[in-house]
Amino acid sequence: MNQQAPYRFIAHTADVPEDRALAVVLPDHPPLAVARLGDEFFVIDDTCTHGAALLSDGEIIDGEIECPFHAGRFDIRTGEATAFPCTKALRVYPTCVENGAVLADLDASGAAPLCGQTCTQAATV
Repeated sequence: MNQQAPYRFIAHTADVPEDRALAVVLPDHPPLAVARLGDEFFVIDDTCTHGAALLSDGEIIDGEIECPFHAGRFDIRTGEATAFPCTKALRVYPTCVENGAVLADLDASGAAPLCGQTCTQAATV
């Protein structure tokens, strides 16, 4: 991994189910969720932008994560709100996978990821 990038360990790839998001709690950051779409991994904010629901308690349907409170949805790849009542986008963090670990740049301001060769907005194994 490029030591200049502030990528942090989020989860082991083996711990991320294919049909639900994995909730991740870090001591110095709002709740996160890791979603797996095929061989791609995404790290997103776990709190719905419409209410205080944990998206990791919702379902993943056709590349979208559904809020368990009001059934609003977000595109996991882009964070875009795709179903009412959600209208505000969800934050998606630059993510990479290295040696079976999902890493994310939680301080990213939208710049291109600087992690190793496998690093993209969506990390693949």
